[in-house]
Amino acid sequence: MEKNILLTGATGIMGFETLKQLIKNESFYITLLARSKKKNRKKLKKFLHHDRVRIVWGDLCNYDDVSNAMQGADIVLHLGGMVTPEADRYPELTMKINVTAAENIVKAAKAQPNADRIKVVYIGSVAQLGPKNAPEHFGCSGDIMNPLPVDKYAVSKIIAEKTFAESGLNYWVSLRQSAILYSDLIKKGFNPIIFHVPLLGVLEWSTIEDSGRLLVKLCETELPDTFWKNFYNISSGNSYRMTNYEFETRLLEAIYCPPPEKIFEPNWFAIKNFHGCWYSDADLLEDYLHFRDNIPVEDYFLHILRKQTPWYFRLAKIVPSGIIKWILKRIAYHKTEGTLHWIQSGNEEKIATYFGSVEEWKKIPSWENFENNHPSEECKKRKRQDDLPSTSQWKLTDMQLFASSLNGKCLSETMTEGDLDTPLLWQNANGDTFRASPRYVVLGGYFPEKKIDEYKNI
Repeated sequence: MEKNILLTGATGIMGFETLKQLIKNESFYITLLARSKKKNRKKLKKFLHHDRVRIVWGDLCNYDDVSNAMQGADIVLHLGGMVTPEADRYPELTMKINVTAAENIVKAAKAQPNADRIKVVYIGSVAQLGPKNAPEHFGCSGDIMNPLPVDKYAVSKIIAEKTFAESGLNYWVSLRQSAILYSDLIKKGFNPIIFHVPLLGVLEWSTIEDSGRLLVKLCETELPDTFWKNFYNISSGNSYRMTNYEFETRLLEAIYCPPPEKIFEPNWFAIKNFHGCWYSDADLLEDYLHFRDNIPVEDYFLHILRKQTPWYFRLAKIVPSGIIKWILKRIAYHKTEGTLHWIQSGNEEKIATYFGSVEEWKKIPSWENFENNHPSEECKKRKRQDDLPSTSQWKLTDMQLFASSLNGKCLSETMTEGDLDTPLLWQNANGDTFRASPRYVVLGGYFPEKKIDEYKNI
């Protein structure tokens, strides 16, 4: 059966992979909304005259452009927006683009003749959950989202996700993406953000191929209504759970570089407050869509990433490790994003966020005393919503008890039993009040310690 698909973010990492895989299905007619930039036109050049591709050159922040692209869509795959590391450099722009884009997508979808049937897929982020460190290193879709206030990217993704969750659309879903393994990750690895991730921080990675296949499968599969209006986490499975040290070790081996001990120092890396976790519920998506290729993680690094590595990286086999270390140290001293520059310049905000204090930074052990403690794979956590009855039976007293478990309150005086989507009035432990639907609070994990909407106009 023919389907019309609107894809935003097609020039991005996940978006372009999705496009390459979507185009293989001859029953798909694809509309791309992309900014008319030289590099975007170059990247999409081979699709300009494709008989199943329509390109709308426009801006996600311009409603007329979004409305034009939305015409005739059966499925919307919304991947567009600002992502890290650019999002870290331009927080105000990130907030504007990510939130406005979500608002425009919802408005345009609701204006369509098939608004009651159109399916909208939003790509969220693991960043929304905030930092999680061992022994509390597992996360799930119902966890309370608690990003750092300085992480405007994560905040923008939460506000955008709330836009979809409370849109009134019949069919929407949020898929929260983890870190992605892809070939250009190697070339982009020479970026100071690599030192923002603690060596023992954890991530459950997703391969770019699995990520693209996931969205194709979603477009191909007739999913039950229970799939929609929900939140899921994307990953390539348990074997892709790594500490950052393990990730760096595998990546360096794949690109013929010496191990971390030869080219880094432990005190170049932050020791806290980078988002990341292992998922306790990522298999839910696999159960629905069977998108994983199940390539062993060692094989992915050594046979797929290595094969895609530019030839000049092979020179690392003959370059003295001291030279590589010198280059990387210069990156750690990057004048705005380098961890060592923060220490050198006395950047109190960054030092407090990523190290705690200069004294804590000085206590970071050398390699001789470093231990890669791979956290336990056993997850004992359970979702708070497990204590509630089935969603069709949720009532005001359930919401009051849920809020109380978070040292907060549900201040609304009435709620229709089983109504997950009408916003209620809540109060957090600090006394801040906010409005949100029971669905987004309980299933999405929206119970901010600080009123997140305050960040919209930073």
